[in-house]
Amino acid sequence: QVYVAESGGGLVQPGGSLKLSCAVSGDFTEIYAMGWYRQAPGEQRDRVAFIDRPGNTNYADSVKGRFTISRDNPNKTVYLQMNDLKPEDTAVYYCNTPRQVAYDRWGPGTQVIVSS
Repeated sequence: QVYVAESGGGLVQPGGSLKLSCAVSGDFTEIYAMGWYRQAPGEQRDRVAFIDRPGNTNYADSVKGRFTISRDNPNKTVYLQMNDLKPEDTAVYYCNTPRQVAYDRWGPGTQVIVSS
């Protein structure tokens, strides 16, 4: 089983930046494909960024050009660089593997609040 631990959230002004980290651990020899997801109050959880094993990435339309997903394979860490943050980006952010998403297994996430 794979476990994840998100960190790096906080309170930021509109137009500001944050970098989230996801430490991955468990029974694997190399880091899996990984996605970043977010859930705003009263809304469903949606995927905002994804990186596969070869390193290809894709993004939700709402964050294209502002967010960048990357990874550090030796340290088994995935990042989400978030620039030009907007109030509508306010949410709890989660990282997860496709398998854990299929089983609806999630970690605690990290809170991002964008407000003046």
